[in-house]
Amino acid sequence: MTEKILFDRIGDWGVVTLNNERALNALDWEMVTAMRAQLTGWASDPGVHAVMVKANGEKAFCAGGDIRWLHDTAKTDPDQACEFFRDEYSNNVLIHHYPKPYVAMIDGIVMGGGVGISVHGDFRVAGERSLFAMPETGIGLFPDVGGGAFLPSLDGGLGFYFGLTGARAKAGDCVGAGVATHFVETDKQTDLISSLLDTKLTGDAHDIIAGLLDGASTPQADARIHGLRAEIDQFFEAPQSLESLLDELEKSDTEFASKTLATLRAMSPTSLRITFEQLKQGARLSFNQVMEMEYRVVCRVMRGKDFFEGVRAQILDKDRNPQWSPDSLDGVSDEDIAAYFEPLGERELVLG
Repeated sequence: MTEKILFDRIGDWGVVTLNNERALNALDWEMVTAMRAQLTGWASDPGVHAVMVKANGEKAFCAGGDIRWLHDTAKTDPDQACEFFRDEYSNNVLIHHYPKPYVAMIDGIVMGGGVGISVHGDFRVAGERSLFAMPETGIGLFPDVGGGAFLPSLDGGLGFYFGLTGARAKAGDCVGAGVATHFVETDKQTDLISSLLDTKLTGDAHDIIAGLLDGASTPQADARIHGLRAEIDQFFEAPQSLESLLDELEKSDTEFASKTLATLRAMSPTSLRITFEQLKQGARLSFNQVMEMEYRVVCRVMRGKDFFEGVRAQILDKDRNPQWSPDSLDGVSDEDIAAYFEPLGERELVLG
């Protein structure tokens, strides 16, 4: 059993503690499979009435998956990399359908895989250190782990905005956008955790937990996103195409439009097109269908070029100068993107 993730039974709770602090609690394969096995056991344990997921360390709840390992593995054995995603996505599905209240304490960085083990649960408690992002288009990926379901569910243009740009949201923005359900100051979270774990969850556990969190939560005034909502919605709410979105940004003379356009132009053109299609399709699909769709896409991304180039530029060499292939949206056809979404035959992730 790995020491990077810990499991405890405390009162009526099952408690998951991410303990991979040196790697910002990034999820490796062993952590994913251990978590899935434990959650499966607790789901049928009559003594467990709710689950809490928290993290050791001050910087991160969970900064994502083990990107270096994925990069190195997919270069030589993309099938093995795909099997990691099969287990990770199956864990996300388990959390989404979990039969008991699921509380994630997301005080710290929450990105990528960390979003997948938090946002699909019932309650997400942010502290002032919270920092959310889905930055995958900047490394040749796409906002997976159920992003195709979660992002389209956000109000107005927020889903396309976060998914395409990788924009970061601090604590107030997390609450304002719906990424977090509650805000509790960092220095009060230890007492909150103790209070939750000491509470008997006899009766309606969901309502009991909701009452405790509502009572502990305080308003957040620093929601920068509220000041941007008009422009975010103007450009990102139901865009007809990626080209029309960029055209509208180019026509605008606002600072928001200029900065956003520069951000999008730095991203992988292939990833932008994949993400646009992912979010468009995801809005019409069930959660399980989204995860099946994302598995098809990610398995093909692991056999492409931009993921490896993005990781090289942003994580390995850190020159921040990825050479995308193709290097423009014009070089990525509708047919190219459609191929990413085609069924995988016997290699499908089948969730029913």
